[in-house]
Amino acid sequence: MHGWLLPAALAAIAMSARAETIDFDKDPAGALPPGWTSGVTGKGSSRWMVEADAGAPSPPNVLRQSGSGAFPWCVRKDVQLEDGFVEVKFKPLSGREDQAGGVVWRWKDGDNYYIARANALENNVSLYHTENGRRKTIKYVDAPVAGSQWHTLRAEFRGTRIRVILDGKAYMELDDNQLKGAGAVGVWTKADSVTAFDDFSYGPAK
Repeated sequence: MHGWLLPAALAAIAMSARAETIDFDKDPAGALPPGWTSGVTGKGSSRWMVEADAGAPSPPNVLRQSGSGAFPWCVRKDVQLEDGFVEVKFKPLSGREDQAGGVVWRWKDGDNYYIARANALENNVSLYHTENGRRKTIKYVDAPVAGSQWHTLRAEFRGTRIRVILDGKAYMELDDNQLKGAGAVGVWTKADSVTAFDDFSYGPAK
């Protein structure tokens, strides 16, 4: 069926066709995890690296962002999903302007993707799409997001339908058609948020 595809293309199809959880525990500390790409939408810089954290949901390691930029992101470009889910455990550690953790999907490049995020300073969950480097709000919902505690954020997407779940509770379900087609998946922060991430999961829609 795929005999005409190159090996790299076959690998990409296989990668996007199965569910996977990444716990960062076998990745070397002090560096970006292998296979991940990081950057910032807008001004500033990001600093993503694997670090030891004995209190992690699955110790010993987490992925931590400690840079300061408009919208730092870190994605798996080799994973291409159009319909599916992305989920992560995150812990907002500090930040005077923001204490945010988020997931991204249908990531085309650093200027075009969807984001669902939770913010401990604002106690809310929000959904955005970023187009041509400009973040546009789709919806905000009040939600308890305690600082210095682990939370689970999940986004499910199929066609135009998007569902956002925080700590097992669905806070929004709606339709949006701004970004179509497959894209990468990953995690996201905002401004001066210092945030830890663990147990990053993704997979196709069932």
